[in-house]
Amino acid sequence: MKENINILFLGDLVGRPGRQSVARFLEHSGNKYDFIIANVENASHGFGLTEKNYHELDAMGIDAMTSGNHIWDKKEIFNFIYNADKLLRPLNYPEGTPGIGSKIFELSEGVSIGVINIQGTVFMSPIVPPWEMLRAEIQRIQYKTPIILIDIHAEATAEKVSCGYIADRLSVSGIIGTHTHIQTADERILEHGAAYITDAGFCGAYNSVIGMEIDDSVKRLTTCLPVKFEVSPNDEVQINGIELNINVKTGYALNIKRINEVFSLSRGN
Repeated sequence: MKENINILFLGDLVGRPGRQSVARFLEHSGNKYDFIIANVENASHGFGLTEKNYHELDAMGIDAMTSGNHIWDKKEIFNFIYNADKLLRPLNYPEGTPGIGSKIFELSEGVSIGVINIQGTVFMSPIVPPWEMLRAEIQRIQYKTPIILIDIHAEATAEKVSCGYIADRLSVSGIIGTHTHIQTADERILEHGAAYITDAGFCGAYNSVIGMEIDDSVKRLTTCLPVKFEVSPNDEVQINGIELNINVKTGYALNIKRINEVFSLSRGN
């Protein structure tokens, strides 16, 4: 059994450029990572996730897929979410919501990793506050493994930072923010050993507005009229994510490192 494991968390994948950039990145990463997590709520045409794209991401070697408020945008999700054993939706949806909000994943070396997906409540669509159920879920998973990672999918930075302190005091391994698509530069190890960052960023078109066409976004902003957002088809893409090094016995994070790479899909570099 390894003493420490390397975990990759990829920020929100946005449309085809997001999927293609991640495929290229993972192809060149070799066997560097023991476990790979990606937020996939925008992976299909920028909104939601199709079954076809779920299987495409699975084939890339992604071990766990988190999501957020956009996971329901493709209605076919209700047909396959029960069979998508790598896919999580936010834990704090009301009882009876399809899917699951956490899971313990088994690694081949005998190491287990608990992944929890929650959604914030500030400046977001109405949802059940996650804090009590998060505490209970952490305690439940800790009976099986000390390695627990949380995707806090939220708009407000203060809510994400507060979540970091809440979860760190409960001895989790990492708290990673998603949703805003803009990578923050506040990665650190908190007092009780949890890695933290406010937002991991996104994977997709580099010359875009958080993955979407620039002109569409500007028109909607400046005219105040409804404009349909389309994923930017730009060939230049970016990979945003986080590398974590975790001790398998304690679950403590030893290191957290941001990934921010830009490359051209057509040039093969």
